[in-house]
Amino acid sequence: MQSVRIHAFGGPEVLALETEPTPDPQSGEVLVRIHAASVNPVDYKIRNGGYVGEDRLPLTLGRDISGVVEGCGPGVEEFKPGDAVYALLTPDRGGYAEFVAVKAEDCAAEPASLDHVHAAAVPLAALTAWQGIFDHGGLSAGQRVLIHGAAGGVGHFAVQFAKARGATVYATCSGQDIDFVRSLGADEAIDYKNRRFEDIARDIDLVYDLVAGDTQERSWSVLREGGIIVSTLQEPSKEKAAEHKARGARYMTKPDGAELGEIGRLIDAGDVRVEVGKVFPLRQAADAERALEEEHVRGKVVLKVA
Repeated sequence: MQSVRIHAFGGPEVLALETEPTPDPQSGEVLVRIHAASVNPVDYKIRNGGYVGEDRLPLTLGRDISGVVEGCGPGVEEFKPGDAVYALLTPDRGGYAEFVAVKAEDCAAEPASLDHVHAAAVPLAALTAWQGIFDHGGLSAGQRVLIHGAAGGVGHFAVQFAKARGATVYATCSGQDIDFVRSLGADEAIDYKNRRFEDIARDIDLVYDLVAGDTQERSWSVLREGGIIVSTLQEPSKEKAAEHKARGARYMTKPDGAELGEIGRLIDAGDVRVEVGKVFPLRQAADAERALEEEHVRGKVVLKVA
């Protein structure tokens, strides 16, 4: 099979299209013929030398995929060859390839309303948003949430999930994305360059932070007592949390086929839409990563594999 791998850390030019053996599905795994794989910030951060050591090289990047089950390992009963699935991969396997072996429990039936390109854009970003605002943030109907970075891959799902749950949604984004974020369901879209979110958002139950830095620091002031800041990027200050009688949490996204199934049902019901900003063929993975790293991309960047 063809795959895109890195043998050294560096810029997009280190991504190389190669031929390697097709994996065999082990017990509890399915072999998926990949039709599309999305590109995420974690991919270029790893390529630049973050998160993993040189002992992991060579490495195939790519954390989420959509495709069709080609074969099943022993003990797999929930899927059969020909099923369309999507999944978040564990870090020890990559999606920039024609095939991947995936734990069956990490897969879910692909939403019937999506093509493979849009389905591939879902798993990592959507599970990150879901686990952040619900599993860690405990967001429920009637609460108020402030989402920083609302127009990006994770943020655009977070806005829609929060709105579908019945929350009041405040969202920060650039001026060019105001109308887009409003169209996702945000009750208040805030141009962070021209308006201070502290002047608009008050008594917030959950700040979902996809920006970090000064934005996170300033967010303590808008929380109600007992509220929480949840971040994918930066551990919130324990001292600031105590000072504001609030809480903070940082987390890493985990594969979860059951949650992907719930997300798929929201998508098929029309409650959540998937925004794909740019699509590249597998052989142009370097261009795809360059676009995500250097340009302002609304929604997701996806590689079309088959």
